[in-house]
Amino acid sequence: MTRVLILGGGGMVGQKLATRLQSEGLGNNASPDITLFDMAFPPEGVTDVTTKTGNITDPAIIRALAAARFDVIFHLAAIVSGEAETNFEKGWAVNMMSMWHLLEALRAEHEASGGEWVPRLVFTSSIAVFGAPFPEKIGDEFLNAPQTSYGAQKAICELMVTDFSRKGYIDGVSLRLPTICVRPGKPNLAASSFFSGIIREPLNGVEAILPVPDTVRHWHASPRSAAGFLTHAATLDTDLLEGRRALSLPGISCTVAEQIEALRRAAGQKTVDLIRAEPDPAIMKIVEGWPRNFDPQRAIDLGFKAESSFDEIIDVYIKEDLPKATA
Repeated sequence: MTRVLILGGGGMVGQKLATRLQSEGLGNNASPDITLFDMAFPPEGVTDVTTKTGNITDPAIIRALAAARFDVIFHLAAIVSGEAETNFEKGWAVNMMSMWHLLEALRAEHEASGGEWVPRLVFTSSIAVFGAPFPEKIGDEFLNAPQTSYGAQKAICELMVTDFSRKGYIDGVSLRLPTICVRPGKPNLAASSFFSGIIREPLNGVEAILPVPDTVRHWHASPRSAAGFLTHAATLDTDLLEGRRALSLPGISCTVAEQIEALRRAAGQKTVDLIRAEPDPAIMKIVEGWPRNFDPQRAIDLGFKAESSFDEIIDVYIKEDLPKATA
């Protein structure tokens, strides 16, 4: 039986991933043994899994998790972009130093096993590793020049994953996730939170604040796609990566205005009228440095899939999460 550890398993994507693993299995293993690790878990979270609580910045806890020698480790744990920008020390401690401690713990277990144990590590990176000026479409070969602390932290983790994989201590893949939208639940501290908020809140009959101009363009994929990216990466033949272990994943490039038009098609003008423009200079400054469009052909050729329109992304939210929100 494949043993799976999800770091950050109490978060939205972690819960979606665990649910997908339970329903679809992982590779040829129909029923993986799943352990979730986080600081806390939702009251109505995934059942029939092992849960462990703790702080990922504690090296002793990380060593204990590594000692369990899981077959597959999904690293989703992080603080989000807005919080990483405003709380500099916490951002580096959680988003970067914890990865160093994890990789060192995995290396120690690899060596203790005589080189026999080489776990698959799937790391959730971000398109924030890129910084302006951008080409019309960003390919995997584009320069990593992040313009936020969050982006810098993710870029450094990508390099560490690649180097520890090169040495044979782990078999790692870094996935540069699009902004995941529409996120269910309450807004978080991510600067990108409004991309989901302007869809989610109106669909739930609640006013939403739009802090940026509707001309802002961004790159999106649904939570369903995020879970699919992760499970696919867990069984990917990493020899096909040819040493380039970070991938920019498929998504939809659209403006905020195009998002709102898709919402209008899905739910009508009264729903759209619940969006109120309220410019926020701090968020606007962060968003200005974000990439807008990608050429994800390399990931597509490797079998990664996402939605083909923002209408489809809204439809995923309505079918999978809106009934829970309105129950």
